[in-house]
Amino acid sequence: MQRQGETVWLYTGGWRTVRQSGVGQALLHQRQMLQQAGGTSCDRPEPDARVVHINTVLPDSLLAAMYARLTGRKIIWYGHSTMEDFKHSFPGSDQVAPLFKRWICFCYNRADLVITPTPYAKSILEGYGLHRPVVALSNGVDTKLFAENPAAGAAFRQRYGLSKQEKVVVSAGHFIPRKGILDFIETARRMPQVRFFWFGHTDPKLVPQQVAWQMKHAPENLCFAGFVPSDQLRDAYCGADAFYFPSYEETEGIVVLEALACKIPVLVRKIPVYGGWLEDGKNAWLAENAQQFEQKLTGILDGTLPDVTEAGRRTACERDLTRIGMALRGLYREYKMTGCLTKTKKKKPAFLQSQG
Repeated sequence: MQRQGETVWLYTGGWRTVRQSGVGQALLHQRQMLQQAGGTSCDRPEPDARVVHINTVLPDSLLAAMYARLTGRKIIWYGHSTMEDFKHSFPGSDQVAPLFKRWICFCYNRADLVITPTPYAKSILEGYGLHRPVVALSNGVDTKLFAENPAAGAAFRQRYGLSKQEKVVVSAGHFIPRKGILDFIETARRMPQVRFFWFGHTDPKLVPQQVAWQMKHAPENLCFAGFVPSDQLRDAYCGADAFYFPSYEETEGIVVLEALACKIPVLVRKIPVYGGWLEDGKNAWLAENAQQFEQKLTGILDGTLPDVTEAGRRTACERDLTRIGMALRGLYREYKMTGCLTKTKKKKPAFLQSQG
């Protein structure tokens, strides 16, 4: 039974580190979905916060979990990270990946429940031999913000000086090999008649040398537009002709959900994480190599491939934040966790006010 005044401690330690990543976006989604499910949250261990949600695997996150355990709180750890998606990211990541796996297992085993975004990610974590239950629940997408919007698309094109006739392809992510940025650069080089935009930012000290060199020598039709707020990213989705995301490994891919929600044609690499929810030629387009990427992107842009964006929008709506919030409520009930649902809403903490 719920007790009046209970709430959720949404742990925000390490926010500056993750705010421009999918993990940061997932944290924002959790705050929104809790409110939409009739609950509330706080960013500190208030007395009535009997559950803590942790999204990162930084050392301070472990300390927060230990404090939660000592004070009798339930712990939900969101399993955004795996050894597989840690590889091929930052300099030295491949060498320390086995240690990273041991670390995240140690962290996740401190939880009462581990939530991860997809059945694929769930299978990976269960393969690690965790001693805690693992369930799959999408990060969700705000289908009210991310929706077809011609005016937003026009604003994007005006912002970057693009004519109505120019074909535009966009993507988003960190400047790391795993995200497929090298493939994106190569595709832009192969298609000089098309304008390409990559949104996102990574600390230059963490960008691998090969990626930094390729970015420096990228073709003129490719723009690295930096990190932008969610509404401007929405504008880009709505104003572009295709979203091209050649990532090699994901636990879900929030940007993919956002693009689908905006009814823009989506082209991704054929990797296991999309199994069961993205189908080639049904709600998205999938490819496996540079030649296929170029062929399918050409077909999308010239209209010779069928329009599957309506089905893509339906896929995103199945993962709308309201639906995911209700599913989260169900998990609280199933695992007998208190502190999720009250009708009291609290003001966003200052660190989230500027993030949409």
